[in-house]
Amino acid sequence: MANNFKKATVKEGARTELHDLINLTGAEISVNSLPAGAGVPFVHSHKQNEEIYAILEGEGKAIIDGQDVPLSAGDWLRISPAAKRQFFASDKCGIKYICIQVKANSLENYTASDAEIY
Repeated sequence: MANNFKKATVKEGARTELHDLINLTGAEISVNSLPAGAGVPFVHSHKQNEEIYAILEGEGKAIIDGQDVPLSAGDWLRISPAAKRQFFASDKCGIKYICIQVKANSLENYTASDAEIY
């Protein structure tokens, strides 16, 4: 019988992409860490994917379409595909976050409307 799940453990590191690690088919998820004073070395946008960020630890900022957006543990952030973005840790501490990429406007059902109760 085939397993209907895949489990993996994420080790500490700058970036771990889960797509191949746990065989994702509808999203890309990455776990990211930036040390104090560091930043992602490029500005980027996407063709189709919106991104959802969960700030797990620390603080920093995102620059989104030229606007500074402060970030700290507990914050969630959704960014449209076309927005130009770049992320930075604060000068005093690092930041750890999860990024979830999904195709914009693809969600048809969620929570109870997609569940089957047994």
